[in-house]
Amino acid sequence: MEAFLVSLSTVAIAEMGDRTQLLSLMLAAHYRKPWAILAGVLCATLANHIIAALVGVRLGRFLTPAMLDAAVGISMIGMAVWALKPDTLEEGGRRGTAGAFAPVVAGTTAGMLLANAPVVFLGKAFSDRLPLTAMHRVASALFLILGAVFIYRAVHHAP
Repeated sequence: MEAFLVSLSTVAIAEMGDRTQLLSLMLAAHYRKPWAILAGVLCATLANHIIAALVGVRLGRFLTPAMLDAAVGISMIGMAVWALKPDTLEEGGRRGTAGAFAPVVAGTTAGMLLANAPVVFLGKAFSDRLPLTAMHRVASALFLILGAVFIYRAVHHAP
């Protein structure tokens, strides 16, 4: 239960203002079909987390702490650059591992839904009032800072 709650709260907080939430907001404002949008978020999140977990289990054995910090740092800086690009909307294992795997997948998926559900249901009401450019810049700055921190840690982990 602890793994589920940690995953739920961490992902729900981390997803606030991210690209998925911004896209959910735009889709809700455009299509006005909140349940269909949430079902799409659920399916995409499940597929994404399952693939990421399977790849992570396979590659995790080969990563040192320094390599992991460097990879996270570089990906955060990449996200910083990516966050500046506005979204557009066009018309039209081992025993016991499965137990930990399931609460984390369930927690992260629930966290994604928890973060996206409010914007889907309130999308139309707030879509015209949100400063999307400012939100992109703040998200970019946060990713840039996190990336720098992880790269700093990676350099200091190296022998």
